[in-house]
Amino acid sequence: SQSSVEHHFLSLIIKVCVVIPFFCFFLCCIVVMLHIFASHRQLLDTSRYILFAYMLINDTLQLMSSVLLFLFVMGQVKFAIIYCVPLLLISTATFQNTPLILATMSLERYVAICYPLQCPATWRSDRIWIIILSLWFISCIFPIIDYSIGKSDPALDVLSTPVLCKTTAIYSSPLQMLFRAAINVLFFAVVAVIILFTYVRILLETRKLRQDRASVNKAMHTVLLHGFQLLLCMLAFTHPITESLIVLHANWLPEDIAFFNYFCFILIPRFLSPLIYGFRDQSLRGYIGKKFVCCSNNVKPRISNFFAS
Repeated sequence: SQSSVEHHFLSLIIKVCVVIPFFCFFLCCIVVMLHIFASHRQLLDTSRYILFAYMLINDTLQLMSSVLLFLFVMGQVKFAIIYCVPLLLISTATFQNTPLILATMSLERYVAICYPLQCPATWRSDRIWIIILSLWFISCIFPIIDYSIGKSDPALDVLSTPVLCKTTAIYSSPLQMLFRAAINVLFFAVVAVIILFTYVRILLETRKLRQDRASVNKAMHTVLLHGFQLLLCMLAFTHPITESLIVLHANWLPEDIAFFNYFCFILIPRFLSPLIYGFRDQSLRGYIGKKFVCCSNNVKPRISNFFAS
């Protein structure tokens, strides 16, 4: 009926108007942080900041790909599988990369505190790219395996048949679903163990050290923060529970439930994670403050010149 079509169209407009400004604000914050790294090269002499910059780039790619997929699904835009697969691979690989980066950042703090004088060569700022490339390889190889074990529909031509680009279009077989679930559980379990291990080791180290307690305590809080970031990432797996609760207590359409899960458990955690870390760090917070002060000072003279002319 016409009323249902109008309701669907209005719902679509509201969803897009919620996601796009939210994403643009996130992108502005990330651009500011990456500009700080680019203009203050001394930050990139520290492994911790290199890994944080890498996390920013990874989360930006993840959100860009997921927002694009969201807009395509909302607009019912269909295209060939050959164009859909790279988008889904990027989205999946960057999603799986985030917990790996968190584990690596926690291990970096552990190495810096427990082995300050005999830091392994791989953890030095000029060699950290080896670890970063390894993380990319690990996070990319599993989505490729996932895609390769699936059975393609003979009726679908990879090059020409238009499909709605979402996970079920590519990863639909029971074997793929089982493989994906096992990999996600493995990723998050391993990362949780690493974060717990590093926290306990740093905690034990604080009892030995009588000097430089401030830096050790800061490292402990950083590792705790990575645990919190991991919990935010794990919210993405709570969608079956939230779907059941919404169905029991509200008469929502399936697409509205999917949007609620996407916004609350994919977008918001990815948005909060780098911002919490960035604004918590004293050095970065100082640079961000100076950046906004400079911007406001640049705007004021232009406004006064405009009124004076």
